[in-house]
Parts: sequence; structure tokens; C-alpha cells
Amino acid sequence: FVIARGRLDELVPVENAAMPERTVIQWDKDDLDAVGLMKIDVLALGMLSALRRGLALVSAWRGRALTLASIPRERPEVYAMLSRADSVGVFQVESRAQMTMLPRLKPRRFYDLVVEVAIVRPGPIQGGMVHPYLQARERVARGEDPLVDLKEEIRGVLARTLGVPIFQEQVMQLAVVAAGFTGGEADQLRRAMGAWRRKGELERYREKLLAGLAHKGYDADFAQRLCQQIEGFGSYGFPESHAASFALLVYASAWLKCFEPAAFLAALLNSQPMGFYSPSQLIQDARRHGVEVRAADVTVSEWDCTLEAAGGATTGPEAVTASVAPPVPPQPAVRLGLRMIRGLAREAAARIITARGERAFTDTQDLAARARLDAGDLRTLAAGGALAKLAGHRRQALWQASGAVPLPGLLAAAPGGDVAATLEAPAEAEDLLADYARLGFTLGRHPLSFVRDRLAGLRFLTAADIAAAPDRMLARGAGLVTCRQRPGTAKGTLFVTLEDETGLTNVIVRPELFEQQRRILLGARLMGVFGQISRQGRVVHLVANRVVDHSALLGALTAPSRDFH
Repeated sequence: FVIARGRLDELVPVENAAMPERTVIQWDKDDLDAVGLMKIDVLALGMLSALRRGLALVSAWRGRALTLASIPRERPEVYAMLSRADSVGVFQVESRAQMTMLPRLKPRRFYDLVVEVAIVRPGPIQGGMVHPYLQARERVARGEDPLVDLKEEIRGVLARTLGVPIFQEQVMQLAVVAAGFTGGEADQLRRAMGAWRRKGELERYREKLLAGLAHKGYDADFAQRLCQQIEGFGSYGFPESHAASFALLVYASAWLKCFEPAAFLAALLNSQPMGFYSPSQLIQDARRHGVEVRAADVTVSEWDCTLEAAGGATTGPEAVTASVAPPVPPQPAVRLGLRMIRGLAREAAARIITARGERAFTDTQDLAARARLDAGDLRTLAAGGALAKLAGHRRQALWQASGAVPLPGLLAAAPGGDVAATLEAPAEAEDLLADYARLGFTLGRHPLSFVRDRLAGLRFLTAADIAAAPDRMLARGAGLVTCRQRPGTAKGTLFVTLEDETGLTNVIVRPELFEQQRRILLGARLMGVFGQISRQGRVVHLVANRVVDHSALLGALTAPSRDFH
């Protein structure tokens, strides 16, 4: 928002926004800066809400208060989990780019997370800081000093980042100590970095930088390299303070995922919409980590997802546990809340919870009467599987829902159907389709398990097989498309995430293939990929040579992906 001493509409052109009772200023932030008006960005971070909810769940379940300040610090299990790129749902490090960086950077302490947050940004990437920083870490691991070739004045600025400028503050400090800038000129350089891509303001500082570096005795190659790195910050880089604040949330959310995965899942689901992954992907990941997830149920569910005592198996039918399991305490089960049922009004859910608090429901008719539910509410609950304890399987529940509410007007006296009629249970595949239609996910078998024999016949490997495959091996992978990314810094490369019953496969699509097979790449629900394994340590990608659309194998199943272009 913008602050002024007087009326804004007398200073700048304004118009009504699409959202009611909102106003939009027709100028951009550079126009406002030019006339000296103050603009303040107020950003919402969904992870803050998720952390608050998650910590409250843990505190209530464990019987001891847990806050952001009291989370155990520097736990090696947390860093080991992140170094495996086991970061689905973790703040800021759940994207494909961050998951690729984590096993290469191998964070071992908090400041490593500060760097991790900042380095996967357009500025450091465009400025060529990523590889030099990783190489410097390798030198440290070998017992070498990556700062040995730097002058003392620069060592003082870049020591914490191993000789590579990563933060905006470092660029300003370098301009002062290495190029003779004044503090005011360094601040103007910072402002120019933010506007360079739009207005080219950084160019006028290049000559001053080069001249200052030469005067201080730095050779031309070093000066050019430093200028290139500074220009990279014109593509957006982080201040160190910003990165440190975000790193705190990275560690806190990673600690929850590592040691309290049930509460972490419940908190993420209760905070939707947010983050990089859909509820379906979050649930599948939690089940692969041993979390028991139970269906929404009108007899026990609250509006939000909650924790309850676990019982029986704590893994899904195709669960894949993490390669290094942390010593987590016994985990509760996650009971899905009524919020997870698409189309159910919160007011209807509140009436259900209030009526249930008075006494337990005896059947669907009792539920409908005491919670004042209409036929639409009951059908929604039945389709979402929330009437299972009162009515049995989904077909039976839908049948009972149709007769539980009296017909209106003259039809009220008409004979109703036999609510007690016994219907045949739906096939597993039918339940799967209904789950995705009403919930957007399933707690049953993964959709790919139903067509695994067909895919195996076509020689498609599972995600687990691809993860274990050697470098450069020709391979075929297939899965539900859960995410597509085409970031501006990737020069036209598309990143696709495929999911099957064993895990996730990361696919790289080169720009030329994207142009050739754009329709399939952007439209397929079940995609097959013919390609080659690319392995760098723990980081495994399937580099696509050709893709095919096998969505027909899914029938009517709708499993939308989250796409970021």
C-alpha cells in the first residue's frame, strides 16, 4: 500500500479494483519512487499460519508447550533430511530448483540454509554465483582455503559465503572497500540493482566500478567477473536479513516434517491454499513417511484436520519410507477434517459438530434432522465418504442420503424409497474415481497401481526404479503429472514432476522438445517419458527425449497438476 501526507486521489490516478472496496493506483512502484511517495509491501506467508497450527497441534498432543523459539536447534536429522531433498511441504525449499540444490549444497548448519534460500534466486543464478560457491564448499571439505587468492579487504566481506557474493549487502560492501564508493553511492547502487532490468540503471555504475577496482590494484579479469556478478543482482537477489528470516521458517518447518510429520501434514492441510504441492501430493508424501491418514467422518471429524491415536498399520499400501528414517516419536494418525470435502459449506459442518456434541448420531436420518442438513448436504457428505460409519459404503450412503430428507410440498406424502435397502459395494476403481471427484485425492490405492501391469508391459519403470538407476541409462518413466515449472531463469526448459505409487520422478524437458510436443507436455494427465538418467550424487533426473500421453488409461479420473510458468 502507499502512504502520503494528504489525499492520495489528489496526488496519483486511482481506479476501483476488481475486488470490492479496494482501490488500485495506476502507477507502478518506480513512478511512485520518482515522486517520493512511500510504498510498503505487506506480504502474507501461508507457512506462518501452518507453523502456528502445527506447533499448537504438537503442544496439545505431546502435553508440553512448543513455540517457534523453543524448537530444538541444529538437529543433524533435520539437515540429513534436507540433504536428501526430502522437502515436500517445507517452506521455500520444496521447488524443483531447491530440491536439486539441497543434495549439492548439503546443509549442515543454520547459515547453510540462509545461503540455500538466497542462492536459488535469479540474481545469483544469472550472476554465475552458484557453481563457484559449490566449488568453494568442495574445497573446504578437502581442507583447502577458498579465500586464499582474495585480498584481505574482500575476505572480510565474503568470508561467510566462501568468497562468492550472494547477498545484496555484500555487493554494497564490495563497492565501498574494493571500488572506493561512498556509503551513499553504494546505496544508490543497491537501488539501481532493483531497477536495472527495467531501466538499465546499473550500466552507469559499471565504469565507476571498473575504474575503482583498477585504482585499488585489482586485475581486469577479477573486475569484469565482479561486475558480472553485481549485474546478476539486477535479476532479483535477497538481502541477508531476508534470507535469514526465511531460513528460520525453513528450519522450523523441516523440524516439524522430520520429527512431527503427522502434525505437519494436518497443519499444511488446514492452511490450504498455500505452498507448492496439492493436498493429494502432501498426503501421499506423508503416507510414504509412515503417517496414517484417516478419512473425513461425520461421527468424529472437526472442520479442521486433527490428530488422534494411531492404530493398526501406519503406512499406506504402497508406502516408501525415507532412506534414512529419523528417530521420530510414535506418531498419531491424522483425521481429515470436513473442510476436505469439496462443496460442503462450513455452516453445515458447524451444525454437524454442534449436534454431535449433544449426542452421537444414530443414522443418516438422525444426522439430517438434528444438523438441519438438506439433500444436497447429505449427497456431498456421502460422495466424500464421510457417512461410512452411519451408512456403510459410498453407494449405500448415497442411497440413504436420498431418502433421509423429507420431500418438499405435495411430494412429502409420497411413499419414499427403502432407505434400508442393501446395495452392492462399488468396485475399488469406482471408489477411486469418486474420491478424486469429491476430494481431489484418495486414501486407497494409488491410481497408477491399477494400470501398473499395462505400464510394465510397455516397459515403463516405477519412480523407485528410476531413483535407483545408474547415470546415463536409457529409461522410460510414467506417472501422474503433478507439477509443471518453466522458470524464466531456465532458458525455456520445462520441469515436470511425475507421481506413481512408489514416489516422484523429476523430468527435464529441453526447449526444443517443448516446442515439438507442447500439447502433450501441457495437457497430459498421465505422461510417459522416454529419456536418459542424469545422476549427480543423490540428484536424479530423467532427461526427456520423447513424451507420450497415456491419459486414456485413467479413464474419467481427474487429477489436476499445479503448474508454474
